[in-house]
Amino acid sequence: MSLQSEFDAENKAGTPAPSTARTDPGTLRHDWTREEIEALFALPFNDLVFEAQIAHRRWFNPNQVQMSTLLSIKTGGCPEDCGYCAQSAKFDTGLKASKLMEVEKVLAEARKAKEAGSSRYCMGAAWREPKDRDMDTICAIVQGVKEMGMETCMTLGMLSGQQVHRLAQAGLDYYNHNIDTSEEYYDKIISTRTFQDRLDTLERVRQAGINVCSGGIVGMGEEQSDRAGMLMALANLEEHPQSVPINMLIPMEGTPLEGEGQIDPLDFVRTIAVARIMMPQSMVRIAAGREHMSDETQTLCFLAGANSIFTGDKLLTAKNPGDAHDSKLLGKLGIEPMPAHTCPAEK
Repeated sequence: MSLQSEFDAENKAGTPAPSTARTDPGTLRHDWTREEIEALFALPFNDLVFEAQIAHRRWFNPNQVQMSTLLSIKTGGCPEDCGYCAQSAKFDTGLKASKLMEVEKVLAEARKAKEAGSSRYCMGAAWREPKDRDMDTICAIVQGVKEMGMETCMTLGMLSGQQVHRLAQAGLDYYNHNIDTSEEYYDKIISTRTFQDRLDTLERVRQAGINVCSGGIVGMGEEQSDRAGMLMALANLEEHPQSVPINMLIPMEGTPLEGEGQIDPLDFVRTIAVARIMMPQSMVRIAAGREHMSDETQTLCFLAGANSIFTGDKLLTAKNPGDAHDSKLLGKLGIEPMPAHTCPAEK
């Protein structure tokens, strides 16, 4: 009997369903209230994960995970003051700034990622926003990676309308621009750009027909209500982000958050589950922090609806478990790599 069948059978037998939402798990909504979201977080753990599994299985193969690779194509020297980021020029983290990588060097790294099993290649540059003179190189990189048959994703900071247009013309599949946390907690983490600045960039990206990748970071000293607020801001957009990375803070030496303690693993899993229920068609990615997660925690994340990870041994400037470890864990779980272009929410 499937999970959905068991769920239906319990309802017919008079057992209350675990959901506190007004609709069945897996239904698309854009009108979530803070009270509904916090009620989801408050569910007994088994009920929450059960509901997330129903939503997940409605739209995805539960035994497939998208394999993405992330490369820093321009490291350090960023003028922003994001309190978690080792690449900020405002903090003494010991990171040496570098220039934008040459096209062929990026493409060589992309080929390695494809050979290792990645279907999406994500590239990040430590900028507040790109300069127009860099756009020729950026667009050439996008076109080159796409010619390999991989999905492309860029994170370059804020974008002007013309820059978004050029990326769309180059064929960029996804643009990543995280909102990081709730609007209420945002100014505790960043002062050099506003929460609305981030939403404006996301809207420009969506209007250009590029898939949106946007999520946040948990474990920055925020309350559970802030995690609820972050997810509400994403789920109540006109369209759900097609990709939702959930990052666990990696306290980086020299940053204001270097002394922040690690979030409880089960609270992290709860965040994954609530994201899956609220944005059932989206890829929900376990992003930064997997190096510090046990196999058991990662397994619970997959059970809670996560279906995307970053592969390789490095995420921008932080460590990642590596391909050999990931292959071993996914093999134990019977999880296979997801083919490219299988997200039901893709445009």
